[in-house]
Amino acid sequence: MNDWRRFTDTERIAYFSMEIGLTTEIPTYSGGLGVLAGDTIKSAADMKLPMVAVTLLSRKGYFKQSFSKEGWQVEEPVQWEPEEMLELLPGKTLVTIEQRDVKVQAWLYRVKSPTSGELPVLFLDTDIPGNLPEDRKITDHLYGGDRAYRLKQEIVLGIGGARLLRVLGFQVRKYHLNEGHASLLTLELLNRHRRPVEDTWDERASWDTYKVQEKCVFTTHTPVEAGHDRFDYDLVEKVLGPIIPFPLLKELGGQDELNMTMLALNLSHYVNGVAKKHGEVSQALFPGFEIHSITNGVHPFTWTSPYLTTLFDNYLPGWANEPELLVRIDLIPDDEIWEAHLGAKAYLFQYINEVTNGAQLDPDILTIGFARRATAYKRANMIFTDPEKLLEIGDGKVQLVYAGKAHPNDDQGKRMIQEIREQANFFGDRLKIVYLPNYNMDVASRLIPGVDVWLNNPLRPLEASGTSGMKAALNGVPNFSVLDGWWIEGHIENVTGWSIGPPPTEVSTDVSTTDEDVKDLYKKLEEVILPLYYQDKKGWIQVMKSAIGKNAYYFNTHVMMRRYVTEAYLR
Repeated sequence: MNDWRRFTDTERIAYFSMEIGLTTEIPTYSGGLGVLAGDTIKSAADMKLPMVAVTLLSRKGYFKQSFSKEGWQVEEPVQWEPEEMLELLPGKTLVTIEQRDVKVQAWLYRVKSPTSGELPVLFLDTDIPGNLPEDRKITDHLYGGDRAYRLKQEIVLGIGGARLLRVLGFQVRKYHLNEGHASLLTLELLNRHRRPVEDTWDERASWDTYKVQEKCVFTTHTPVEAGHDRFDYDLVEKVLGPIIPFPLLKELGGQDELNMTMLALNLSHYVNGVAKKHGEVSQALFPGFEIHSITNGVHPFTWTSPYLTTLFDNYLPGWANEPELLVRIDLIPDDEIWEAHLGAKAYLFQYINEVTNGAQLDPDILTIGFARRATAYKRANMIFTDPEKLLEIGDGKVQLVYAGKAHPNDDQGKRMIQEIREQANFFGDRLKIVYLPNYNMDVASRLIPGVDVWLNNPLRPLEASGTSGMKAALNGVPNFSVLDGWWIEGHIENVTGWSIGPPPTEVSTDVSTTDEDVKDLYKKLEEVILPLYYQDKKGWIQVMKSAIGKNAYYFNTHVMMRRYVTEAYLR
């Protein structure tokens, strides 16, 4: 089947991301970064934007999560068959790893939109006969292995991806680096645009960095140090080799070690953070660079509960491709909004009953949801700081639903999950707590619309954006969050939800936790949220509608993509 070649007829934006979450059946994502990438591609397809996405195949996925009897996270490989969902494309390319040639091939997935838009996603794969056994495993595990394994993956993604696009005949207008994992593609472009030395009589001048900059857009997603890949030059020399002269590589990527973020910053004409606050924090982290901000979004149709989708279709036709129509949410009667929410809540509770040991949650009790990557700065356990106080406030009035995976090497994150599961035993039936296993897109689509409040309390200012809160708003679930990331822009106190702690002031990432957040969380839960939920149903529904009409109408990937087109791609 050669109809894929029509994708090569148009000049495209090449969107590179280490992970892309398109569907649960293709488990090539770990969390927010990948799901955002998938939402980006879906909106681009809806809007018929000329894009092609490039990612790794991750044959064994991220991992499947379960729990031991002690509540400790257990990881198992995810088995899936690319042949069942993807098309193997003709043509291969080579990358040099540890001084040997490694073959790279691409599998095609077609993202199809109801608007008739269709976009290609290329999944890169090294499991090819002729490659050494260790090289065939490079594209097995997302974020697996040691530093050498990570560097090999980034060689395949950046250099292999850029080469395969050329081999397959794609015309590229701009390269969009979604995080620094793909930064090595800039080195491939440097080689591609190098001028003959005799034209310049200067070795450095022959490397046309300006030409590469014109082609590249870079989005940084986190101020957390661990999110910026760094590699010792000894390792770089061993694994990557002299793809460009090392003095030039050090000039562009850092003198002491290869900083992938720095490499992307130096070789991109447009750089952005993923919320206004995150742009400011990134600017402080990387002085000397002009860093803009384009706030993340979520794909409207993907993340809206089927119960609400029906309502929106009836009252706001066209909303899925024109989410700005959600601003007219008041056209929908209150009782129909509430009935749709109760439907989503019942759907979640049925799922909880199925995947746990028959856990029974009460649909009449305020249900708080918390689901994201289990890592220390997210503070998933903060609400349990004073268990007695929480029980005093929430006895018979609150129940909690958790989900989220810890990185396999993050024992601190695993201990936090274990602690939350232990809290469930402590509180018993007086304040029920459920921790759902194996958080993924499917679980999220059930969990987020089915809770009453979405809790988010990371250390400020480490939450770059926080797209789960946008998914909640889309479903009329109010946010209860610290003022960080997107919530600074979306928050209107007592209108779209509630804040936790003081207003944002920090630009530095040198953060320290205080009791202020905990005190404010308990105070607002007891004095504002619970009375509103139990005593003023009309007022509660108004907050739900405001979350949709004042947040979801704007914080979506359709709006986000229009900004990328006008501010980054067309520049």
